[in-house]
Amino acid sequence: MTEDSAEVYRALGVRPALNVSGTTTAYGGTKLRPEAMEAMNRAAGTLVDIHELNARAGEAIAEVVGAEAAFVSSGAAGGLVLQAAAVMAGKDPAKMAHLPNTAGMRDEIIIQNCQRFAYDQAYRAAGAKLVGIGEGRRCHLWQLEAAYTERTAAVAYLISPFYSRRALTLAEVVESAHARDIPVIVDAASTLPPRANLRSALDQGADMVILSGGKGVRGPQGAGMLLGRKDLIEAAAANASPNQFLGRGMKVAKEEIVGLVAALRIFVGEDEEAETRRYREMCQRVVDALIEVPGVEAGVRHDRIDYLIPTATLRFTPEWDGPPPGEIFDAMAGGDPRIYLHTLGNPDELGVDPMNVDDDELDLVIRRLAEALTGLHA
Repeated sequence: MTEDSAEVYRALGVRPALNVSGTTTAYGGTKLRPEAMEAMNRAAGTLVDIHELNARAGEAIAEVVGAEAAFVSSGAAGGLVLQAAAVMAGKDPAKMAHLPNTAGMRDEIIIQNCQRFAYDQAYRAAGAKLVGIGEGRRCHLWQLEAAYTERTAAVAYLISPFYSRRALTLAEVVESAHARDIPVIVDAASTLPPRANLRSALDQGADMVILSGGKGVRGPQGAGMLLGRKDLIEAAAANASPNQFLGRGMKVAKEEIVGLVAALRIFVGEDEEAETRRYREMCQRVVDALIEVPGVEAGVRHDRIDYLIPTATLRFTPEWDGPPPGEIFDAMAGGDPRIYLHTLGNPDELGVDPMNVDDDELDLVIRRLAEALTGLHA
């Protein structure tokens, strides 16, 4: 962070933060690319027809990704609402105007119970009724096959770190749903990088995929990329702002649309191997500084499933006799600046995701962590 940027928040009585938890929106998301901010500032001085901007920006994003069509949504959660609206109401204005009342529509969205997540409320906000299948940790194909009814509008699928690997695969779900002409809608919001995930779900046959436009892309945090079948993307756009239907309140500013396109073009052109090496080197600095702390196993995790970029992890073993991980997290978050650690893995684990910090900021994280681990809370 810079002193100038931190002062903007301090003037409001808000402490600035270092986010090494990943790309968590609650902790600020990620740092916006300067090039995206420049594009947004330039766009702010001119007015345009938002329908035209939505269409042309969608075409630009689809071309970059290699998708059939695209639409800029109000974050990934807004994209989920539009997914549900698109598969239930399509482009029929009479149905669109009735949402979230779904009387007379196909309104059931099947979802594996082991993939239930906080944001599936976005589907319900559009009026969808979620039909859970399987157990808490796994699902069988026969359970999906038995769940289809004449009211099935779609099958939802979650691709996210730290969810069950014993769920039905996306390929299995696509094959089953498409045999009945039922679309598959995917939430893959938090899966970039690697950049291959821009197309991964589409290549497996998904009909609509939502990805964050902030997070790893480092575009505007309030923007999402809805990708997929042209007819469904058109239906999502019809339900979205500036049209006066369900998505009207989930508007995306013209500056954010322009900023996302600029950020995405830069993102796809970057050297991912060099980026990964740098992240790994940063993580190794954390490990080297803390590896001798008794009762703590320090290492670097990177498995392209849960730890999508190299992440320094601290696992607290039974030999650890210091404060519990939750207290360490709170101590780090309570300092100035606040430091938010990665907590998505094992409950006995804390981590440092390097995406959002520079070298000087990482040094501060390491110093504060060492103090917290030895009981010298900052």
